[in-house]
Amino acid sequence: MAAGVTNTSAGTDWGKADFEAIYNCPDPHRYFTTLGPLDYQIPHHGQAVFRAVTEVLQRRRSDRPPLGVVDLCCSYGVNAALLNHRLSLTDLYSRYTGHVPGAPAPDRLAAEDRKFFAKRRRPGAARVIGLDAAERAVGYAQSAGLLHRGFSDNLELTDPSAELRQALAGIDLITVTGGVGYITERTFARLLDCVTSPPWIAAFVLRTVSYDGVVSLLDRAGLVTQKLTTRTFRQRRFADGEERREVFKALERRGLSAVGKEADGFYHADLYLSRPAADAAALPLEKLLPG
Repeated sequence: MAAGVTNTSAGTDWGKADFEAIYNCPDPHRYFTTLGPLDYQIPHHGQAVFRAVTEVLQRRRSDRPPLGVVDLCCSYGVNAALLNHRLSLTDLYSRYTGHVPGAPAPDRLAAEDRKFFAKRRRPGAARVIGLDAAERAVGYAQSAGLLHRGFSDNLELTDPSAELRQALAGIDLITVTGGVGYITERTFARLLDCVTSPPWIAAFVLRTVSYDGVVSLLDRAGLVTQKLTTRTFRQRRFADGEERREVFKALERRGLSAVGKEADGFYHADLYLSRPAADAAALPLEKLLPG
């Protein structure tokens, strides 16, 4: 079992290891030092996909720069960091795991991060709104300059605040790399109630989780969802043998085989892209993404 990970339990979360202790810390150090040994890598895959999608949207919607992006389950702003800055996930691991014993206090680190990211900001960076129930993580991401706005509204339980509703009105893209399963169609329905025009939605979804409810909701909202069929994406290694066994059971219940995928010791995620029908027809998912 990796440091910072508590016991697994076979319940509503299919025996997935419990990482609650790292998701809402004052700064990202524990998050990266815990997930690094497990080769957590889905933000790296998200970087390539989200950049490709935002470049297409920017070309199509050049009358409304900068692009508006909502990152669901944004945590410490990792996806925003990789989307908008000349950085890799490896760079972030190095920054937050290389000198932890003498790490500065969270406020000081956030101030240093703000300068660090500002120097590496890409031209035409998107305006990212972060949404995550982990209030301290969102606050850190905003203090570090990664988020234009950050919100900790839990849309599984409540309607969005007036401030969040206003911030969501003009968004172009919704992204998520690891939250589906914790968030459901309830969150997506409340998001769609806020927008002024249908956004694109790019979601990485673990194969242990059904996305059918969200797809049905989006279909009723006029969005066509395409699933990338040419590959899956590694998320992280299994924390222990128990988690691996429970994942295999969950896949079996869904009628899926782990051969060539989770049998390699990693969670695998599918990529879904939802768009208005005309957009989906004009540019199929396989042609939009880098090879």
